[in-house]
Amino acid sequence: MKIAVVILNWNGVQLLEQFLPSVLQYSPEATIYIADNASTDDSISFVLANFSSVKIVKNDINLGFAGGYNEALKHIDAEIYALVNSDIEVTENWLQPILKTFENETETAIIQPKILDFKRKEYFEYAGAAGGFIDEYGYPYCRGRIFDTLEKDNGQYNDNCEIFWASGACFFIRSSVYKELKGFDADFFAHQEEIDLCWRAINKGYKIKYNSESIVYHVGGATLQQGNPKKTYLNFRNSLLMLTKNLPKNKLYWILFCRMILDGIAGLQFLSKGKFNHFLAILKAHGSFYLLFLSNLKKREKFQSKKYYNTKSIVCSYYINNGKVFAK
Repeated sequence: MKIAVVILNWNGVQLLEQFLPSVLQYSPEATIYIADNASTDDSISFVLANFSSVKIVKNDINLGFAGGYNEALKHIDAEIYALVNSDIEVTENWLQPILKTFENETETAIIQPKILDFKRKEYFEYAGAAGGFIDEYGYPYCRGRIFDTLEKDNGQYNDNCEIFWASGACFFIRSSVYKELKGFDADFFAHQEEIDLCWRAINKGYKIKYNSESIVYHVGGATLQQGNPKKTYLNFRNSLLMLTKNLPKNKLYWILFCRMILDGIAGLQFLSKGKFNHFLAILKAHGSFYLLFLSNLKKREKFQSKKYYNTKSIVCSYYINNGKVFAK
């Protein structure tokens, strides 16, 4: 199958210098692209000078993760898109298990590899780990990562199974499905757009898979650090937008109401810890959500999957019942 590995870049010359060599070394089956989001550093000149086989697609402005990929992929011809963060180190034979799954399972539209921590390679990485799920209230979690608790990789997730969402850090999708779904939602800019896309794919009857035979290592937070208030803003806002678009109709307003309360509690927690900027980020996220609510309500499909979560409340399981790992 014709596969394109597409690395979105914005002022990431140091990351490209460090991680692009592994992608080139271990991806003989693929054509490698850099999708540049109007970088102002010397990313492009560095790639042109050092990696002549890499193709470059330039976006005129920084469109974020969602819009950046949407625009760049218009110019890339392949059966499979491998959307790979610039801070990912790939391993030998990482593509073969993915391609084999796509070839053998026509209903599988999206696949995620095993994502381990580049800095602590025996541990799962925050952004995706061993495949993602969401709870009843729309909070994402992973096999191998619940909130900030990361599991050590002891082979407990050495399987190939169906999941709810695949991480955007290393995200494989059939190009035909990407086009059918009209790509990522550009309103999101960045964060949780991959969960929204996966949910929309499930609503269309497609399957999302995790494949442990493909392994990558992710730095995480290389573009936007975990403690950045902008990340808080995007995560809280985009989560509400995603719920608005994809929740079953009979759950929509009740779950949104519950989330407003839970978001308020989270804001008070930030305030109690002296993180005033994060408290303001939640207020700003809700304000932006209200402005975008009607337009996103119109994006709802006719069918929404009713089996969208694996537990009633991950917040309750984690903080009250001490469910710090996926098995609990």
